[in-house]
Amino acid sequence: MKKSYSYILDQLPYAHPFLFVDEILNAHDTGVDGSYTFKADADFYSGHFKNNPVTPGVILTECCAQIGLVCLGIYLMRKDEAEKTVGISMSSSEMDFLLPVFPGERVKVISELKYFRFQKLKCHVKMYNEQDKLVCKGILAGMMR
Repeated sequence: MKKSYSYILDQLPYAHPFLFVDEILNAHDTGVDGSYTFKADADFYSGHFKNNPVTPGVILTECCAQIGLVCLGIYLMRKDEAEKTVGISMSSSEMDFLLPVFPGERVKVISELKYFRFQKLKCHVKMYNEQDKLVCKGILAGMMR
């Protein structure tokens, strides 16, 4: 039986058109895996790039942050403080981009906890495309409240 992580999705502070999480596939003390399909009609594709749209790196970073940092933070904080609303602000990002992501493409983000102490969460994130090829990777950090 598949475990439900709907409580994590319900606490995300994002909504359409800036929500980049479709599903949490797995959550545990050392990481989170989740997925998102980039909508082919998203506004940012109309200008990035003309006649050859690709997902901007800043949007890929945001997707990694929402799944890999925020969802992990909600999972970790909820364990300690049941039913409290969790807030997070990203404090740093260092990303390497390896492959483009096209409109309509589904990606999977895998996050691995680096540390969580004094309300600061830091993790390694990797994004893979549908062919299981590495799209981008990096280190993200944020402050929890």
